[in-house]
Amino acid sequence: MKQKNISFNDFLAAEVAKYKGVYVPVKTGFLKRLLVRRVSCRRLHPNPNDEFCMPSVGPNYEIISRYEHEYRIASKRDYMQEYAMEMARDPIVIEKIRPDGYMIHNGHHRWAAAIRTGRRMLWVQIVNLTREEDVAEAMKKSSHDRRVTLDLDEVVFQPEAAGQKSRSLMSRIRKQQLRLGVPALFRFFNTRGYDIWVYTARYASVDDIERVLSRHHVKVCGIVTGAQRKTVSPADRERVEKLVANKYPVTVHIDRDTVLRVDGRTKAYEEFPLSGNDADWSRQIMEIVEGWD
Repeated sequence: MKQKNISFNDFLAAEVAKYKGVYVPVKTGFLKRLLVRRVSCRRLHPNPNDEFCMPSVGPNYEIISRYEHEYRIASKRDYMQEYAMEMARDPIVIEKIRPDGYMIHNGHHRWAAAIRTGRRMLWVQIVNLTREEDVAEAMKKSSHDRRVTLDLDEVVFQPEAAGQKSRSLMSRIRKQQLRLGVPALFRFFNTRGYDIWVYTARYASVDDIERVLSRHHVKVCGIVTGAQRKTVSPADRERVEKLVANKYPVTVHIDRDTVLRVDGRTKAYEEFPLSGNDADWSRQIMEIVEGWD
């Protein structure tokens, strides 16, 4: 087993060296993102910026072994049983890249188990994540120097209903409903010269989030998906933070029970508590902001 781990580490190092500094993410069309599909394991590549690929952290072989056990008995399942199992825990999340194939964003250990057991295909969900140039382009189009930020999953969208996890990622996103007061709150900030930025930790496609928001006639400046992903290099993250600090001297961050007014350059902030009552949540925020203007 130890020798097998060493062999996989060598294979992983070669894959990382092959694509680090070479790959470029590209957009995938709606139809290809619409359905969860199976893709050849050989077309999936590890992300050089993920902890999985870092020698100081690396793969967790205990996790890989558990997936290997699953894949060894997978031949006993039919196509639909296998599909249902992957939907229950979410398929591997990937993004199309050049020069070839797809970059893994979530699911490295399942990919490793597949490689080690000789499995040919894996269930995947293709997404278009927010990139540095997307953030820069959105800010370039705006003439405002203030912004408001909100978490889509915790603040903007209603909590997922029980059982919603069983549907595919895209299906769950398309079914999302906004919290009471969100459209009025967004319009309030739009008319006062704020750029609205929303973010999610999900590995979701920007295009799909835009469709949900437009359905509710909600206008935002920017959408950041996979906000906490470790697959973004520290250098890229630092460049984005500098862009934001230079563009917005003032950022208002809204949580479920707090409003923060942050100085974009010094990071000093003022905190304003909310009652936590959803019925007048948006009205409370408007009254706080009106007190500043």
